[in-house]
Amino acid sequence: MNKIKVRQPSARQAASAPAAESLQSLDRIDRAILRQLQTDASISNVALAAKVKLSAPACLRRVERLKESGLIRGVVALIDPKSAGAGMLVIIGVVLDRSTPESFADFEKAAQTVPGCMECHVVTGEFDYFMTIRTRDSDSFNRLHAEQLLYLPGVRQIRSFMVLKEILSTTRFPL
Repeated sequence: MNKIKVRQPSARQAASAPAAESLQSLDRIDRAILRQLQTDASISNVALAAKVKLSAPACLRRVERLKESGLIRGVVALIDPKSAGAGMLVIIGVVLDRSTPESFADFEKAAQTVPGCMECHVVTGEFDYFMTIRTRDSDSFNRLHAEQLLYLPGVRQIRSFMVLKEILSTTRFPL
């Protein structure tokens, strides 16, 4: 039976390394596992093992290790927005009226409750935040804007950018 070689970091590397495994520490089999799971996470362990040329138990151990390390943070179903009635994508730039920890915290808490908000990021530059929101159409976005977005705490300005065509939208991380 073939033994699996697992590289262990030196004590010095382990002390300075973050808790999650880094991509640089992965071997070609771990990378192959991650590529396959990014393509289809519903694949059975046996089928995954065959694709990456490992035994099923060895493959399962590697997948579990990748999960425990935090490199795989979840396994989800990706819903098609158009089929789910949320075909319009809007990118929103938000400027707050104050740059205090309290105003940022209040906004961030409220932003998490906005219906259809898929992402919210603190950014540098002209805006304080960028949000991506999925909604059914322009009328539903106009309602959301008038009834909720304008009333988010601390907001001085909102600029909305309606996406005309999605060129690339992926969940695949380059390995």
